[in-house]
Amino acid sequence: MRLAKEQGLDLQLRRPVAERLVTAAREALPTTDAVIARHILAADLALLSDLDTQVAAAETELASLVPSSPFATLTTVPGWAVVRSSNYGAALGDPGRWPGSRQIHRTSGLSPVQYESAGRRRDGSISREGSVALRRALVDLGIGLWLAEPAAKKYAAELKARGKHGTIVACALANRANRIAHALVRDHTAYDAARWN
Repeated sequence: MRLAKEQGLDLQLRRPVAERLVTAAREALPTTDAVIARHILAADLALLSDLDTQVAAAETELASLVPSSPFATLTTVPGWAVVRSSNYGAALGDPGRWPGSRQIHRTSGLSPVQYESAGRRRDGSISREGSVALRRALVDLGIGLWLAEPAAKKYAAELKARGKHGTIVACALANRANRIAHALVRDHTAYDAARWN
């Protein structure tokens, strides 16, 4: 009851009901099993804490490396912090080897497969031929835009209104993110929302 009040919950609990809940919680596991479960849980929590420490150290290291890389300008885009920019940079490699964003998009495997029969052409699903790391990095950049950039949110809403489902929207936003990322890295400029609306 005290906990409910501290958390601002409007909860009333009578003593007999509270006592039944406490008794049921105590008897949920036999005593020997409860001890083992607590040890396993404690070990899992220690592993999780260690993993959190390692992730924080890796992000700190990335934060020190990205500013001196050609991908430093990517962190100026809303929704693209050090980790997303680093993933893209690692998947792309030397940006000078890419003549344009179309080649990057094609290499990522996000281009649709094209079918042609009897003079008719239609697009199929994405090809998935190419770099998995680059595909994941572009989709992640697209998700970052979707979550933080107003123009990308509007674009995604328009696609959904036209009946496009999640995969198509994600691929479209990845393509948009690819064009933005390529231009920023190529021109060594910071993100300007007016340019990309």
